[in-house]
Amino acid sequence: MSVSINDPISKVTSNLVPDYIQERRAVVFLVLSGLFLGTLGMLNILGISRFVNIFTWNDFAITVAVGALPYPLTFLCTDLISELYGRNRANQVVWVGLLLNLWVVFIVWLGGVLPGFEAVDPTTGELVKDAAERLPIFFEIRNLTFGTVTASMIAYLTAQFVDVQLFHFWKELTQGKYLWLRNNGSTLISQLVDTAAVVLITHFFAGVLPIDPTQDLWTQLLLFIGYGYVFKLVAALLDTGPFYLCVYWLSNYLQLESPVFRKSFK
Repeated sequence: MSVSINDPISKVTSNLVPDYIQERRAVVFLVLSGLFLGTLGMLNILGISRFVNIFTWNDFAITVAVGALPYPLTFLCTDLISELYGRNRANQVVWVGLLLNLWVVFIVWLGGVLPGFEAVDPTTGELVKDAAERLPIFFEIRNLTFGTVTASMIAYLTAQFVDVQLFHFWKELTQGKYLWLRNNGSTLISQLVDTAAVVLITHFFAGVLPIDPTQDLWTQLLLFIGYGYVFKLVAALLDTGPFYLCVYWLSNYLQLESPVFRKSFK
């Protein structure tokens, strides 16, 4: 596996490394990228198909869309890729994620336009709804996917690039020290950008959020943003320990141990 001279791997190994170490580095990159891209695929399909209560205390409840549950994992993956493989590799994965989003949307669209076996009203040519006035389940999911995909892609691109740029901003500012700062500092800000963008675009562009028309609109939107961000905030803080452990273990497993790397733990 070839690496850029700007990548951490190249900085700590100026000579050729054994083939089995190169293979390890390729496999670890594949696993991190796969987790990142697989999570994005789930996000577009599940999206806001259901809202769940994460935590309830008296009258206070944190409610998030089910598609948001695995989302914090994407920031952990990009932070690990940034730390181990460099900014360029992290940005490449982000762009591939965008292509994956477009591919998912294409397949969902194609699945809806090809002829199927659902009951069709012979007079209107439209699909027959059930007693609860719902379309066949695929088309319900399809409508939700189309309703949120624009919001998710805009928010995704913005948040992920903010995360990668801030991660390396903190890394350069601290001269490679304080790993916890660039991990949390980049993720917490990018999560706020992502949550606000998804909620606002999903409502104003697609109009598919479960908004109560009898209640104040902005109060409800701010609650959606607040609940989503609190969930992601807690998840981001909880991943600090795993992030340290992964960087420490992977640096040894991939033979990246060096004085440059050890400064990250100061």
